[in-house]
Amino acid sequence: MVFLEFEKPLESLHEQLEKFRQINAEGDIDVSDKIVEIEKKIVAKRKEIFSNLNRWQRVQLSRHPERPYTLYYINEMCKNFTELHGDRYFKDDKAIVGGIGKINGQSCVILGHQKGVNTKLRQYRNFGMANPEGYRKALRLMKMAERFNMPVICLIDTPGAYPGIEAEERGQAEAIAKNLFEMAQLRTPILCYVIGEGASGGALGIGLGDKVCMMENTWYSVISPESCSSILWRSWDYKQKAAEALRLTADDMLGFGLIDEIIKEPLGGAHVDREKMAKTLRLHIKKELQELCALDKDELVQRRIEKYSKMGEFTVIQDEAPEEVEAKEKSITEKKSKRSKKVKEEVLEDK
Repeated sequence: MVFLEFEKPLESLHEQLEKFRQINAEGDIDVSDKIVEIEKKIVAKRKEIFSNLNRWQRVQLSRHPERPYTLYYINEMCKNFTELHGDRYFKDDKAIVGGIGKINGQSCVILGHQKGVNTKLRQYRNFGMANPEGYRKALRLMKMAERFNMPVICLIDTPGAYPGIEAEERGQAEAIAKNLFEMAQLRTPILCYVIGEGASGGALGIGLGDKVCMMENTWYSVISPESCSSILWRSWDYKQKAAEALRLTADDMLGFGLIDEIIKEPLGGAHVDREKMAKTLRLHIKKELQELCALDKDELVQRRIEKYSKMGEFTVIQDEAPEEVEAKEKSITEKKSKRSKKVKEEVLEDK
């Protein structure tokens, strides 16, 4: 078992528990009472730690190396899953997996990001960072789902779309934008679940749906805390501060009205009881599909468009006096000038 930095108090308790279990297994001494006592301590300590997690700690949990990924959920939830490959334009992207399977007797198209469970597989899956062909494969499968009247299940877990030159050459932005355009009008139910990381356009590329839900210890944001820190402070050292400022947790997203529901995880995170987490997800999908599949196709699309049209907030600013406008413009110009001067000085220092 892997323990994160803030879980260190649990590590020593688990070590004690393992020792007493070994003693008990050898059969010389009965220490079953001691085992029960330590198990109770572990539960109490875990409740104490996880009752007050900050945003950066939830980001760390979303990246836990033992956390279940898309293929685990698919294999646990589905019967007779058949993976489909390729975008019919360039090649098969291993960072996004998808295919047809049955969940609770309902045939579905299921797709999602796959990171890989070890170093070799992470490289094979490009760490869950999809290229344009990955999003085009996803769209091909979604259009097929529409044609055969099957709902679409999207499992989101990515640090972002792949930012390489070759991805840009093949139209990364266009592929993501095309998916958003088509998913908004897709005449079949779409359920989206953030099961780990939900970063930027990489997540949005398969993230537009009738219901968008996040697991309890996941995040969803326009940028990762590390990248935000490197842009604003030119260092990754402020990633914790960036995570707080970005307000990227499931609770934050629900408060903003950007997601519909939070899926509760087992105490300690999804990796603590993977089977229970898969069962919870399967039951939630069953409940949501019962409602969505009963809707008329036109109503389904209209509700989806209205849902996204209502997102965001705006404030109407009253007309200001000319002198106030002039003062603000002067202030902005001065700030730009100072910023430009500072950048020039830093460039000269580097030279």
